[in-house]
Amino acid sequence: MKPLSPTGGFIYTYAYHQDEKDLCQLEMRAFFGEDTGGKVIKSNRAIAPGRSPFIKERIELLFEEAEFADIVKRSGGLDMEDSTFKVIFPKINGLDAAEQVDFDEKRDMERQIGFVIKGKADVHNPDIIFGLIPYDGRWHFGIYQLSESVWFKHQQKPREYSTALSTKTARAIANIAVPDPKGVKAIDPCCGIGTVLVEALSMGIDIVGRDINPLVVDGSRENIAHFGLSGSVDLGAIADITEQYDVAIIDMPYNLYTHATPDEQQEILKHALPVTKKLLVVTIEPIDHMIEQAGFTIIDRCIAKKSLFLREILVCEKMEMPLFSGHELQQA
Repeated sequence: MKPLSPTGGFIYTYAYHQDEKDLCQLEMRAFFGEDTGGKVIKSNRAIAPGRSPFIKERIELLFEEAEFADIVKRSGGLDMEDSTFKVIFPKINGLDAAEQVDFDEKRDMERQIGFVIKGKADVHNPDIIFGLIPYDGRWHFGIYQLSESVWFKHQQKPREYSTALSTKTARAIANIAVPDPKGVKAIDPCCGIGTVLVEALSMGIDIVGRDINPLVVDGSRENIAHFGLSGSVDLGAIADITEQYDVAIIDMPYNLYTHATPDEQQEILKHALPVTKKLLVVTIEPIDHMIEQAGFTIIDRCIAKKSLFLREILVCEKMEMPLFSGHELQQA
């Protein structure tokens, strides 16, 4: 096959339940710097589809045109040589009414493009899949990739408890905290049984775990090992951390193993300040005032739902000038 020449652009399609929209959009903003009310987004940033629990598919763009006929014309320049191919027009929810195409018309468009591509078509096991998507008044064509639901495989853990984050939510949280893993060191200092750790490690994020409860530390290590991953989980308090990290993820303790009082929550946040410049907090209670007292400012947020159970996810950065000194926090 002759080398293909992507434009550097990508189209991503999304699938999520209405209850997940807020969390999905926060992850979008972390990845792309913006979100969309629909379920399609275009970006120059390359995100592996399997990273997000909400990305359904990705098309790496080869070309885009205002008219479908021009897509067909340009497709005639593709020479697959010995490689087989398939062309699909994926089902997309959330497209504008003007961009909706019925089933028969989609199949006809696939045939028109497939007919002009030089090479052998294979609808069952092609070497490469091409995708066609109408978006924002233009036609987009490129290399199609379906997402793999890696997080789904992590649902059955040796150690689990009912109030733990779902693997889907944990994966989104890891992405929000570390949208680009390159050169980033992360820590989960209240890691529990390691739900976030498993998702982060499976995506190649450099993250370590920590917890004050030896039972959950053992559970976290067992869960990580169960999925063939490698990661460090230490027993100890956040106050004892001496290393610096680029980001910390804190799911405030509220389960049957460890429940933090408001004073203990404030201490956890206070001790995070010397450890990291960026902080992602998961909480079931309003703690904006605690975040500010600890010396962080909230830059983004969302509500994550699990049945009737609500969690707030807060993305925070260290303030340039903390509102309170350490002495004042001890007096509070």
